[in-house]
Amino acid sequence: MRRIIDSSHSPEKKRPHIGHYGHLRKAYLESYRPDLYAALTASERLYEHCAEIEDAARSRLNIIIPRLAASVGATEALKAQDPMKWVGLMNACKAQAEEIVKFELIYD
Repeated sequence: MRRIIDSSHSPEKKRPHIGHYGHLRKAYLESYRPDLYAALTASERLYEHCAEIEDAARSRLNIIIPRLAASVGATEALKAQDPMKWVGLMNACKAQAEEIVKFELIYD
């Protein structure tokens, strides 16, 4: 028995993984930039775009957080001396870095 393969139906491309920041970008586009959302969806680039935003956001966080931590004195010495203070400073640095990244990349 011969099978006829219909070339018009290619297997669906595997979607790239989008994490937290990619999902935030997708939700933002859907709610506040419907024209861009529709264009990315129609061109089948929405998930690729969101994955790129995810990667860019993670890269920026990896740059910003250590700089903020150094500027507020969240050092290894402080971590050994007063771990709770260090955790509080690091949490504040992470929150501030996330706000920067959201402003720069997600809600643009």
